[in-house]
Amino acid sequence: MKKPASFTQDIQILGDKTRYQVIRAVASDQREWTQVGPLCPALSHHHIAHCGLMKAEAPFEVVRNDQSGTFLLVCIEGEGVILADGEWKKIKKGQACLLPPFVMNALKCLPGKPWHFVWVRYHECRESRPIVSSISPLTGSCDPLTIKAVIEGLYAECLGENSLSAIHHWSELVQYYVMRFAQPHRSDDRLWRVWQRVEADLAHQWTVDELAEIACVSSEHFRRLCKKELGRTPVQQLVHLRLHHARNLIMSGDEKIETISNMVGFDSVFTFSNTFQKWIGSRPTDFRK
Repeated sequence: MKKPASFTQDIQILGDKTRYQVIRAVASDQREWTQVGPLCPALSHHHIAHCGLMKAEAPFEVVRNDQSGTFLLVCIEGEGVILADGEWKKIKKGQACLLPPFVMNALKCLPGKPWHFVWVRYHECRESRPIVSSISPLTGSCDPLTIKAVIEGLYAECLGENSLSAIHHWSELVQYYVMRFAQPHRSDDRLWRVWQRVEADLAHQWTVDELAEIACVSSEHFRRLCKKELGRTPVQQLVHLRLHHARNLIMSGDEKIETISNMVGFDSVFTFSNTFQKWIGSRPTDFRK
């Protein structure tokens, strides 16, 4: 599949067959599609901008050039595709996808395939630390019915009794299930050890064999482990960490792009710029502007 033709502006195509329930956190969110849902200020305590349930069919499509917060999608039924790490990835029933903030992303339905999913969208500032960490999976298995029930419970309470106590508990559950996926406590210790080591020395030219040696497993087993736990290959995870750190350096400092490229382990600024554009959505110089 090809990438959307243009990322110059956010695009949202709902289509006649799209049905959704949305809960927004702040009254200042005046976008037309969010106005159909109830207001829940308690979500703001966790920097959640909105959450909800969607039943959609083609031509449903959303394209965001620079998403302002972490985005979690969990598929309940059917399947659709999400643009992440510069590639289209299919998300099926029982799978979730976690997208970091301040990168380009898109999601859309496939022709003839209805898609039912739940989402939670955060609003994070560039100076704060997002919920996505080095061990956060891009894709993985997730129980869709539990988080669906939580969103439905919050939605019903906001429209019904609107009890502050009940809403507080429902909101806490939304955050809990997002964090359980984003920062799994049961994540394999071997992976945690590897990526902690890598983050401390991103400039090193890591090989899969070296990473596997740190994990004390074979290279092939390490590849399978990463794909299963993180939804990325070891090389993709390494690129993810390098670009994540590079993005923070570009936003928070004034080092030259070439210097940042070397700091995060790219052998040429040309390769760094092309990879940054593919994964983040713009050239490093444009991103800084």
